[in-house]
Amino acid sequence: MAKKKQEAKLKEPVKIRFKQLANGNQSIYLDYYTGDVIRKENYVGGKRQYEFLKLYLMPEKTREDKLKNETTLALAKAIQSKRIVELQNDAHGFQNNNKSKANIIDYIEEMRTQAKERGSLNYCSTMGNVVRELKLYRGDCIAFKDVDRDFLGGFVDFLRQAKRASKFGLEKGGGILSNNSIVAYYAVVRTALNRAFQDGIININPTVGFDFAAKVRAEASKREYLTIEEIKTLIAMPCKSEIMKQAFLFSCLCGLRVSDIKRLTWQNLQRSGDKVRIEITMQKTKEAIYLPISDEALKLLPERGEAKDNEVIFPLTHQGTVNNVLQKWAKEAGITKHISFHVARHSHATMMLTLGADLYTVSKLLGHKNIATTQIYAKIIDKKKDEAISLIPNLTD
Repeated sequence: MAKKKQEAKLKEPVKIRFKQLANGNQSIYLDYYTGDVIRKENYVGGKRQYEFLKLYLMPEKTREDKLKNETTLALAKAIQSKRIVELQNDAHGFQNNNKSKANIIDYIEEMRTQAKERGSLNYCSTMGNVVRELKLYRGDCIAFKDVDRDFLGGFVDFLRQAKRASKFGLEKGGGILSNNSIVAYYAVVRTALNRAFQDGIININPTVGFDFAAKVRAEASKREYLTIEEIKTLIAMPCKSEIMKQAFLFSCLCGLRVSDIKRLTWQNLQRSGDKVRIEITMQKTKEAIYLPISDEALKLLPERGEAKDNEVIFPLTHQGTVNNVLQKWAKEAGITKHISFHVARHSHATMMLTLGADLYTVSKLLGHKNIATTQIYAKIIDKKKDEAISLIPNLTD
């Protein structure tokens, strides 16, 4: 009689494992490979992954303990079965969330393109740095489904590591990021994940519950600004580009960002009686804003001539070129501060507060959604008050 052929035993692509804990309990976790291709009894490739289920088996001292363990184990097996189905669906193209295989780097690059179109060049530059760091951390292709809390924690730790400076051939300390840079980089990743969640690319947002503040705290950043006297000095100083000079000083007196100054057209200037105000939707926030314009600001507008309503008032070049011209101009005027176009906005805020405008009004003039953002300028003014008081000489001795 022929011997019955032994049936091939299928190899489980997802295995239940147990980890002994110090308190006597056993932690249950799953051991499997992401990106597996399952063919009959074999599965190959992929990245090994451990999923701790936060389920525990306790020492069985009573019948009740045994029943609880059986219920817990049944739940673990149910999760195991679900993971196996997910891997099989993925292998055969039936995955419902194939979007989660999308590359987060490509997604951020698309965000970067949109930022460039909006004129948010500083943010665009930050996103470019984030892409570089992500590639250094995990390579050119990072699927959304692989970005979990452990990934985020590891990425933040990677950014914080001092050794990375020498690792990439940089001088000592040259490649170490400041806390504020790390905060800015993480904010880009968080924004990408928030948008991906809204777009249905991911079903779970790993930033929720991730305690970033426990790892990195932002440092108080210095906001460069010009005093009223320094603005007067610049008004009197000739500049290589008259249109850049006019645009910068106009921003000092109205507080608009460079992205909005570059888009400002003659039809954005609306006259009401003997007053003129700017009516524009801010590029960064997409919020409509209505700004009354002072007579001093109006003096800085170029001659309109035959310009049409939809023509821009300040045709500026690339922001980097603008900032270089402004820096040279300020240096020639004897101002040693580092000047960029955004300094004009900071200068407007501090000037308004110095002249006695209240915090709420200044917040509205700047188009801030949160008055806490405006309070940063109030702290600058408080510091100047303290410095002024400290100038009082000793009168009692």
